[in-house]
Amino acid sequence: MFGTSGIRGPVGEEITADLALDVGRAVGVDADRIVMGRDPRSSGTILADAFAAGAREVGADVVDLALAATPTVARAVNWYDADAGCSITASHNPSEDNGLKLWQPSGQAFDEGLRTTIETRIKEGVSLEPWDGQGTRTEADATTKHVEALVEAVEFESDERPSVVVDLGNGAGGVTVEALIELGCHVETLNAQPDGRFPGRPSEPNSETLTSLCSLVGESDADLGIAHDGDADRMMAVDGSGQFVPKDALLALFAAYSTEEGDRVAVPIDTSLAVEDYLETHGVGVEHTPVGDVYIAEAVGEGIPFGGEPSGAWIWPSQTRCPDGPLAACRLVELAAEHSIEELIASIPSYPIRRASIDTEEKEATMAAIREQVTETYDADSVSTLDGVRVDLDDAWFLLRASGTQPLIRVTAEARDETRTEAVFESASSFVS
Repeated sequence: MFGTSGIRGPVGEEITADLALDVGRAVGVDADRIVMGRDPRSSGTILADAFAAGAREVGADVVDLALAATPTVARAVNWYDADAGCSITASHNPSEDNGLKLWQPSGQAFDEGLRTTIETRIKEGVSLEPWDGQGTRTEADATTKHVEALVEAVEFESDERPSVVVDLGNGAGGVTVEALIELGCHVETLNAQPDGRFPGRPSEPNSETLTSLCSLVGESDADLGIAHDGDADRMMAVDGSGQFVPKDALLALFAAYSTEEGDRVAVPIDTSLAVEDYLETHGVGVEHTPVGDVYIAEAVGEGIPFGGEPSGAWIWPSQTRCPDGPLAACRLVELAAEHSIEELIASIPSYPIRRASIDTEEKEATMAAIREQVTETYDADSVSTLDGVRVDLDDAWFLLRASGTQPLIRVTAEARDETRTEAVFESASSFVS
């Protein structure tokens, strides 16, 4: 039921009101209060109604934030002294999808144990309360408090404030605009009207979808551009020259400026060597996790003050354990007030990386065979099975990993020069028969 980032899929097929009702019951059975919010997808109101009905049927009170960024919902679990939170969202997926992502009071997504509990309750069923034991549903706002938290998290060393263009992608990330204005920045917006059809651009922010933002920043006096996905848990950036900031470079930049010498950061197992090389010059190490922000959230804490994924999920545990795109936006603007983002990015290395996806209807069997072959071929010290099978080769690495949502085996290889990357990629691909 759960993928690497909650429950997600096509509305009317995998995601239905029946499912939302069941999840609401399963979450609410041992919760006194649940915070709920949604992104602007048109299917969100139906799913929110169903989730709230299920939670109330088992006696839980529901605090409804209506349209709200996912990090706002995650933070609000603690603010409203709730036991759990639910974001009705499919994050960066297209408009035909929707889903449910569940949150703990720490801001961390439900971990494997909690997800298993929810699945078991749905399968076995739960007892419903009588008419006089059902919960309530009240409306509330948490965006204002989120703005206040973002403003308090940022400290400018000078009176200068960057000029920023924010592309909201027709999503729920307006909290970023409010916070940047409150901080004194000059802000222009793109695709700022919430619309679950995502007419301005596809919801996922990347180099292909952010061409309008790149053009506007490059042709204006703006110092940088910020972009969110539909629920604003992700954040991507454009530098002052109008160039999309590479994902691994943004990860390296955030990691370097969120740590001190001797610290470690949490990054997924498919992170570029460039991140490790750059952080090494700052005396900072890396801790690999499985792919998925829930695993990053589990890893951060004492000695690991920051974790992030190149997909655009950035976590500062001193603030919250959820990926907070608006917080990342404010932190990058804070950095841009003192440094040129393009100059900082230019100091981070970039290495050739090859990725491919290979179709298979037998993911588990294929991965079992791959693990056996790889462990027979390479020394045990160089092989990690943390998530798929990764082999470290000193000057290169490759990863063979089953997709969490599709019938695919993903192959990734990287080295510090093109020829070596191609050779390692061919070797890695040969294990997938």
